[in-house]
Amino acid sequence: MILSFLIILSIIAIIGLSAGRLSKPNKSDYYLASKSLSPWLVGLSAMATNNSGYMFIGLIGFTYLVGLPSIWLMIGWILGDFLISKTIHKKINQETSKNSNVTYASVIGAWANQGSFFTKFIGLLSLIFLIVYASAQFVSGGKTLMVIFDWDLWLGIGIGSFIVFMYTLVGGIRASIWTDVIQAIIMVVSMIILVVSCFISLGGINDAFDKWLLVDNYLNLFPLEIQHSIFLKLIYPISWLVAGLFVIGQPHIMVRFMALKDPGLIERARFHYYIWYLIFYFLAFCVGMLSKIYLSNHNSFDPELALPLMALELLNPFMVGVIIAGIFAATMSTADSLIINCSGNISQDIFKSKNYSNTQIKLITFAVALISTTIALLNNNSVFSIVIYAWTLLGISFAPLVIILSTRKTITTKTYLIGLLIGIISFFVINHYGVNKFIYAGFIPFCLNLSYIYLKRKRN
Repeated sequence: MILSFLIILSIIAIIGLSAGRLSKPNKSDYYLASKSLSPWLVGLSAMATNNSGYMFIGLIGFTYLVGLPSIWLMIGWILGDFLISKTIHKKINQETSKNSNVTYASVIGAWANQGSFFTKFIGLLSLIFLIVYASAQFVSGGKTLMVIFDWDLWLGIGIGSFIVFMYTLVGGIRASIWTDVIQAIIMVVSMIILVVSCFISLGGINDAFDKWLLVDNYLNLFPLEIQHSIFLKLIYPISWLVAGLFVIGQPHIMVRFMALKDPGLIERARFHYYIWYLIFYFLAFCVGMLSKIYLSNHNSFDPELALPLMALELLNPFMVGVIIAGIFAATMSTADSLIINCSGNISQDIFKSKNYSNTQIKLITFAVALISTTIALLNNNSVFSIVIYAWTLLGISFAPLVIILSTRKTITTKTYLIGLLIGIISFFVINHYGVNKFIYAGFIPFCLNLSYIYLKRKRN
């Protein structure tokens, strides 16, 4: 078990270090791979980066708890992502080609044309949220190793951090993207193995359905509390569309489409991205549903550990190692991207200078990785809640702005800050009073923020 796990991690590390040998000693290559990526690389890398440890740990735990209603999260998230990408992906790639900016914040800042303070501010926002996001990935991997190998949480966090340190320092985003490809393959293969094994163990699909029917309200299409409200039944899935739309507020994903070598290839990149995305998300949903009936004999356990527990009971030690490597690969494929983006936020957005040497950039990356690891070691919260929190705040911060800019309108710094304040304050109020119990927490803040800046927009 440990052997197969270590073999796969070694392959990932070797690929990352080998890709680093192709890197050039300049900021454009370190942060944007010199805009040389092919569509299939962009698509697979974006999928692996998007579907992080949150999917393996957080989403499966969420599905275990709520049952079939979690399918609205899958449908809304993917559909929202797809709809907004038809407009935004190509425009972001085109904006990137207009200048030498290499971070998402700097591209948005130049697009908004509101001066250096504006870019520094959104760079700082991105840095804060992404560091917390990265820490959640390390916690996710550490939790898994804690359950499977009975290792201390800090050891699992340390292993993931060290591997990510190695290849991000050497190869920047190029190493991150090439490791994403092998990580994407491992993630999908490991989930297929687990789903098929579980169905076989349960006696087939029909027997699995019979067992689901025995769990009260588990196959209801909506949560029991909103069964009699037409309004909540409508707003529940729509709110998750906003969660998917928030992908345009995620710098670590959008930078993949910025690195595509030709804007004309964006449709091919999107094709690869969504095919793999649909397959993986559906498999994760199936594992969450199956865990409820397969682990029914477990009286109490952390639902976010459902996947590794199932793997231990279903598979031989070698295949358990493959599954655990898949989870670990998912955490690393997102963590490395987040760390590189944070490095860019510091060197290119906040303390912008054309004179940073390659060594200085790598030292900044190392410092970011160290900080995110420290936060992970101090954090005991749910991976699902942390990722949703960071994802939502990034979406509230950037999605309304990018949408307005894409309509060939612009807004002033003052308008942006007021809209952002409205969105963030409403988000915390909603969380504090539990208004988000039956809708995605970012839905109302997004609508308020977008409505305000839309009314205050200016024609270019």
